[in-house]
Amino acid sequence: MSYTALARKWRPKKFSELIGQEHVRRALVNALDTGRIHHAFLFTGTRGVGKTTIARIFAKCLNCETGVTAEPCGVCAACREIDAGRFVDLIEVDAASRTKVDDTRELLDNVQYSPARGRFKVYLVDEVHMLSAHSFNALLKTLEEPPPHVKFLLATTDPQKLPMTVLSRCLQFNLKRLPAAEIAAHMRHILDQEGIAYEAAGLKLVALAGDGSMRDALSLLDQLIAFGGGKAGEAEARAMLGTVARDHVVRFAELLAALDPAELVKGAQALEQFAPDYGQLLDELAGLLVRVGLRQAVSDYEGDELFAPEVIERLARALTPEDVQLFYQTAITGKRDLPLAPDPRAGFERTLLRMLAFRPAGAPAAVSAGAAAAPRRAAPAGAVPAAAASGSGEPALAPAPTPRETALGAAPGSGEPALAPAPTPWASIVNALELTGAARQLATHCVLIARAGAVVRLALDPHNQQLRTPAQEEKLAQALSRHFGEPVRLEFQQAGAGGESPALAAQRASQQELSSARRAFEADPGVQGLRERFGATVLPDTVRPLK
Repeated sequence: MSYTALARKWRPKKFSELIGQEHVRRALVNALDTGRIHHAFLFTGTRGVGKTTIARIFAKCLNCETGVTAEPCGVCAACREIDAGRFVDLIEVDAASRTKVDDTRELLDNVQYSPARGRFKVYLVDEVHMLSAHSFNALLKTLEEPPPHVKFLLATTDPQKLPMTVLSRCLQFNLKRLPAAEIAAHMRHILDQEGIAYEAAGLKLVALAGDGSMRDALSLLDQLIAFGGGKAGEAEARAMLGTVARDHVVRFAELLAALDPAELVKGAQALEQFAPDYGQLLDELAGLLVRVGLRQAVSDYEGDELFAPEVIERLARALTPEDVQLFYQTAITGKRDLPLAPDPRAGFERTLLRMLAFRPAGAPAAVSAGAAAAPRRAAPAGAVPAAAASGSGEPALAPAPTPRETALGAAPGSGEPALAPAPTPWASIVNALELTGAARQLATHCVLIARAGAVVRLALDPHNQQLRTPAQEEKLAQALSRHFGEPVRLEFQQAGAGGESPALAAQRASQQELSSARRAFEADPGVQGLRERFGATVLPDTVRPLK
């Protein structure tokens, strides 16, 4: 016995049976009703949205024996033969297998002859973007000025590959991806007519897997009916598609609301036995969070077939809108980063923990093993808080200033952290000078020895002698003359052990800030909790002080 696939059996045979694509249907129907029928049409869109189907319906409208009409009779010889794919005046060409210019010339040799049976000779060229450049050139003249009895219907999934000379000769219609709700509704209608039992949630999963393509969704529905032994249930759909039960997705959302990282990790480990697609699992979690966010924003939102209204309502009360947005954003970002993870399960676990690690400021902390795991929003990699809590709960202060820092202007006994000395007089002078580039580099690497009248004596480290050139010395002398209000002359000597240039002072201060930041980061209770609970390792090179 022969079986016809659902996608072929339920292919629309007239415009009134078409699912979606109202903008295309309306334009074609009006053109047929008014007699303003262009000679070339281009239908674009992703696979399975109805490009070839619309072209065949249009060919029936042109050649129906009742006349040119937007509603072909469907019973005349022309309509039946077009439906069966054997109408002599409907020439269907697969451009993917006939790409050569000789094939196109052979096709166009018969354009001049009148139709054998119908009113119009219709050329339906599928995947027209596959034609070669020479084939397009051979087609151009005929496509622009065909005989009155010829119509061209072109279809493609990649219109960007078509030359502008072809696009300018056609009326273009871009077919949209079908919404999952429309696909699911059409599948319910088909199964009702076929007398096949189904569950609405199972059809919704298949519609989502169809990804906007009615043909793909109906092919998956055929597979689901075979997999389910003659029915289309939710459990069978999840098993066939490799998705986990929605109870697990709801459970993850509840654990996120409870701020329980330990149970989240246990739940992720328990899913290993199902060998799930973790990217799809993050998709479902993000989809649930979208519904929760809609319930929080729209009071009468009731959900859909996948999640019961009471589940959405319970999660909407348990989660704050800020948490919903944070968890959703982390889920879709985690899916993007999943291929970069050591393995998919590790990437999924880290995504769940990241949702709890980056808590909004002032929000309750996630609790792990009876200790606070993240008392505040954690700083991103490359930044740490400037002042972190030490083990005793008191702010961690920087080391006391050295004698040299005090001599250069630090304020001992002031009670304030002294991460860097106060600017030296020479550093103050350099900051006030209008210098840029190499001249400023020369000034910051010098140490002021003394100034005696018009003579300014500077010391320069031997390692930085390359900065000293006549041009840069002249720029520095001119800047100092403007600063002091009188001409000055520079004298240089080799730097000894008793001076510190502004560049070295800034470098030392930066190192002190970095060391203080790393100590504060490692002393943070949240970091210690992650180390103890999950064996986390701090990468010192990624820690930077906040500016």
